[in-house]
Amino acid sequence: MSGTTGRLIRLGQWLNGDGFADYEHAFVLITEDALIEAEPGGAKQSPLADYQGRPMRWSTGHFQLTDDQRAAIVDAARRRIGVPYSFLDYFALAAHRFRLPGSGLLKRYVADTRHMICSQLVDQCYHDAGIQLFTDGRWPGYVTPADLARLLN
Repeated sequence: MSGTTGRLIRLGQWLNGDGFADYEHAFVLITEDALIEAEPGGAKQSPLADYQGRPMRWSTGHFQLTDDQRAAIVDAARRRIGVPYSFLDYFALAAHRFRLPGSGLLKRYVADTRHMICSQLVDQCYHDAGIQLFTDGRWPGYVTPADLARLLN
């Protein structure tokens, strides 16, 4: 992502221990040419063409999914349209990483699905479809775009 939003996301990921990762955004592809993404202003459907010419990584082939699971992920993404974006989630994630006091409150805040950053939306859509992307005991919602990118290595 470019501009102020991209810089803020990179800062949030750096604070979270991801360094200045190459990946600042994540979305769910719902058709050949449309996606659902969480952005400032809320989760929305966008044309894939908005990202033409930008480097991307795809999860295709990294996860063995049935057609029913794919449909469930798409349905979950569509239900998330309108969910507000939350820059505060990045700072809550960083506060947890640095073991700042109030971890119970932070855990509830990050796990709350009434506000999401893009990577939380992707992770939650898979979770809603019965697919657990992370099995490392992390808190629900504790996921950045860089975390998702690492799954594709």
